[in-house]
Amino acid sequence: MFEFLSEYGKEIVLLTGEHIKLTLVSVGAAILFSVPGGIALTRFGKLAASVLGFASVIQTVPSLALFGLVIPLLMAVSLPIIGFFPAFLALFLYALLPILRNTYTGIRQVDPAIREAAEGIGMTDMQILRKVELPLSLPVIMAGIRTSVVISVGVATLAALIGAGGLGELIFRGLRTINYKLMLAGAVPAALLALAFDVLLGRVERWLTPRRISR
Repeated sequence: MFEFLSEYGKEIVLLTGEHIKLTLVSVGAAILFSVPGGIALTRFGKLAASVLGFASVIQTVPSLALFGLVIPLLMAVSLPIIGFFPAFLALFLYALLPILRNTYTGIRQVDPAIREAAEGIGMTDMQILRKVELPLSLPVIMAGIRTSVVISVGVATLAALIGAGGLGELIFRGLRTINYKLMLAGAVPAALLALAFDVLLGRVERWLTPRRISR
């Protein structure tokens, strides 16, 4: 174990940092887009089926194929086709559906009687959203975010194929050289990273959820 860490330790730490950065930036952008988007869909119900359907189509595309589809699109608009940006775009698209769908579903599942009671005491639509709908739907929204993060950690290993770094570099280098130590040096930290993110977000969810709801 000591020899393994002395040989690959520094590289694992560096690539883990790149992996975390790529995942957090991509999922963070997806949250900023999908949560307001899911809220908007609850107000404009006619758009919900088409928007969620489009996001579902993206989710069904195999991850490696999505990287392949992103590259010609970026070439068409003269944007970088290797490195961080195309990997970010692919991961962003992949992370959209769970957050968007769960935000929409969570708010739609709030009991209409609760909304009516809030309206009855004079709350505005924005106040109902902020003080009633979002707190009640928070566990569902957080479940979508956790799903997106775990998926993104796994898919981010493919980012190494387009020069975006991350733990996938060790995995693919190990595959090319049939070096099982290198494969494990990339695969094990990636798996632990996904578990760590899931546990951390679970704690964040419990911290954000009002006590009367969590009980």
